[in-house]
Amino acid sequence: MKEEKELFSVGHRACAGCGEPIAVRTILNEVGPNTVAIVCTGCLEVVSTGWPETAWEVPLIHAAFENSASVASGVKVALEKLGKKDINVIAFGGDGGTFDIGFQALSGMLERGHNVKYVCLDNEAYMNTGIQRCSSTPYGASTTTSPAGKYSIGEDRPKKPLAAICASHDIPYTATATIAYPEDLKKKVKTALETKGPCFLHVLVPCPTGWRFSSEKTVELAKLAVETGVFVLWELRGSNFNNINITKKLKGRKPVTEYLKTQGRFRHLFRPEIKQDVIDKIQKDIDEKCKRFGVDL
Repeated sequence: MKEEKELFSVGHRACAGCGEPIAVRTILNEVGPNTVAIVCTGCLEVVSTGWPETAWEVPLIHAAFENSASVASGVKVALEKLGKKDINVIAFGGDGGTFDIGFQALSGMLERGHNVKYVCLDNEAYMNTGIQRCSSTPYGASTTTSPAGKYSIGEDRPKKPLAAICASHDIPYTATATIAYPEDLKKKVKTALETKGPCFLHVLVPCPTGWRFSSEKTVELAKLAVETGVFVLWELRGSNFNNINITKKLKGRKPVTEYLKTQGRFRHLFRPEIKQDVIDKIQKDIDEKCKRFGVDL
C-alpha cells in the first residue's frame, strides 16, 4: 500500500546520510497507519523520540535495549485478547539490540510463533554509544573496541549470519534487504504482512559516522554491498535453504576492494604493513558465500 502521509515524519535528529530513516519511512509507508511500532534503545529511538517530540505518526512503545521482541510479543497477545487481530505489530531493533543483547528475546518470540514482524536495522556496530564492535561487525573493520593498529587488523571475527539463524527457527518468512533497492524492500515487507506468524527482516543501513564515508554516498554504499556480494539479498519460507530465493542475482560481481576502499573503517587494510592475505581472505569468504547461495549468474 502507499500512504500519502509520511508515517515517519521529517524533523528527526538522525545524522546526515543515516540509512535508518530511509528504511523506516519505506517500511512504515508500506505497512500503513494500522500499526503499533516497538523500538528498543539505539540510534533509531534516540533520533526519533527526543522529548517532547516524536517523528512517529503511528503508536510507538519504547522498549529497553534487549527486549523489543518480547515487548512486541506481549503487545500482540494483548491486542488479540481485545479482539483487535488486524493491527500490525512491527518491532524494530538495531544490530546491537538484535544480534547481541536482544537475541534471547528474539529467539523466544520466533520459537513461540507470535504474529510479529521483526526488523533489524543493521549498521554493523553499536553506533549510538560510540561505534563499538558487535557480532554484526564485519571482519577487518576498525571500531573503537576493535581498533586497527600495528598489531591489529580491526575486527577479527566474521559477521554473525543472523538471518540464517532466525530462519533456522523454521519461521514462516525470513528476508534480507537494503535501502538501495526500495522496491525489493517493499515487496518483502508486503510478503511479511501477508504471512501469518513471526517474520524476520534484516535490513542493511549504512552509517556515515561509523563507516566513515561522505554522507551523500549512503545509498551508493548499500548498493555496492550487494554488487560485491558482501550482502546477499534473499528470502525464504521455512528453514529449508534449498528453497531460498535470491532476489538480486549478480552478473560480473564486483571485487570487494571497490567496497572496502570507500570506507574509512577499512582504510588500514590498504596500508603497506597489512598483508594482502587479509583482503584475500575477505574476498575468498565472499566468493564461498555467493557460491553457497547461488548468487552469481
